[in-house]
Amino acid sequence: MKFLIIRFSSIGDIVLTTPAIRCLKKQIPDAEVHFLTKEKMKAVTIANPYIDKFHYYSNDLNAIVKEIKKENFDYIIDLHKNLRTWLLSLKLFTTKAEWLSYRKLSFEKFVLTKFKINLLPKRHISLRCIDALASLGVINDGKGLDYFIPENEYIKDEDLPYGHLFGYVAIVIGATHNTKKLPVYKLQEICANINYPIILIGGKEDAEQGNQIASVNQQKIFNACGKFSLNESADLVRKAKLVISHDTGLQYIASAFQKPVLAIWGGTSPKLQVEPFYGTKNTSFHTNFIVPGLPCQPCSNYGTKTCPRGHFKCMKNQNVDLIVKTAASYLKQ
Repeated sequence: MKFLIIRFSSIGDIVLTTPAIRCLKKQIPDAEVHFLTKEKMKAVTIANPYIDKFHYYSNDLNAIVKEIKKENFDYIIDLHKNLRTWLLSLKLFTTKAEWLSYRKLSFEKFVLTKFKINLLPKRHISLRCIDALASLGVINDGKGLDYFIPENEYIKDEDLPYGHLFGYVAIVIGATHNTKKLPVYKLQEICANINYPIILIGGKEDAEQGNQIASVNQQKIFNACGKFSLNESADLVRKAKLVISHDTGLQYIASAFQKPVLAIWGGTSPKLQVEPFYGTKNTSFHTNFIVPGLPCQPCSNYGTKTCPRGHFKCMKNQNVDLIVKTAASYLKQ
């Protein structure tokens, strides 16, 4: 049978679909699994051995419809569920493919973020993606997330300072939206108090803030922001002793590699059922950091440019001492 799985973006959301991809490929005899995503997300799944063929969307819906029709799929599995996938389903209505989708729970998320009433089932988004395949007899294998790095994008020893080759803490300083990011002075304080080599990870847009953070101790802190590709950054996470991260894609990549994660939450929340996921057969290696007692948290599904209330207490009031002490306890283990 021939399957198309759709997840256009983002990095973290695509990684969260990987258990469903793996379970489908391994549990359906002779399954041919295709994956449709945005062209700019190509690096996230390019090395995934459970995907037989890739399709990339570049803002031309009619072109991708034409491409999909040629494949003659038996099933199309929508793990995104937005306006674009709805339009796609309408355009593919006449094909033989049966359309399956996951429970996005948009209404429940709206009620949680706007009225702070939690109606969400205690079911992680990765498990809900697998649930979309229940009619096919696919079940959760309990193994957690996947991430695969092409061999040509492994980090080489000469890419890193000598003092970081024997172990380091990876701190992911970036995030798509500002309300998911600690202020620079908070990150500086964390780095100053962690007695261990540190590598800062982020994109080119994070490089200047990375320089400000690294200025605390340039021998201990290596600013890798903007210096490496996504997959090279993923390899930095893979090799880290501990990962400290905002709610962003590399947080989920870290849990795919079964790395201990200190997850720092601002405008978003693990209440949205998106915390680091290690699978039901694996030990959970993460600790969530959320400022307690804030009536406005979470304020958004995805984060926003600025704090809606103007005070940004969800990040400004993060307990740096507790983060540092927790990091030290993980490093001792």
